[in-house]
Amino acid sequence: MDLKFSIWRWAFFTCALAVLVLALIPSPPPMITTGWDKSNHLLAFAVMAWLGCKAFPQRVAYTLLALLAYGALIEILQSFTPTRSAEWLDLFADSLGIVVGWGVVRLRGWIASS
Repeated sequence: MDLKFSIWRWAFFTCALAVLVLALIPSPPPMITTGWDKSNHLLAFAVMAWLGCKAFPQRVAYTLLALLAYGALIEILQSFTPTRSAEWLDLFADSLGIVVGWGVVRLRGWIASS
């Protein structure tokens, strides 16, 4: 495996784990935020989609679908926590983030090929 892909994969899985931990801990630590929960979801999944496209360039569609399933899994897991709740709007924001992240990758590729 190419070192470049190893680094992208490490970054992708580290980010995915960080998102899971932040989504499930009872009260997240004070951190930088966009100020709105739905935009936080969008940003997190946009970054994961971007990293996923870089980490698995031959499996982009599968990676993006897996991220959508990951977002759904997080919502399901949150429904079992006492301080969190599952919301359809969170999953919708996740899906928009996935599209944004994929769009950034596509746009950058289009610009680079011009």
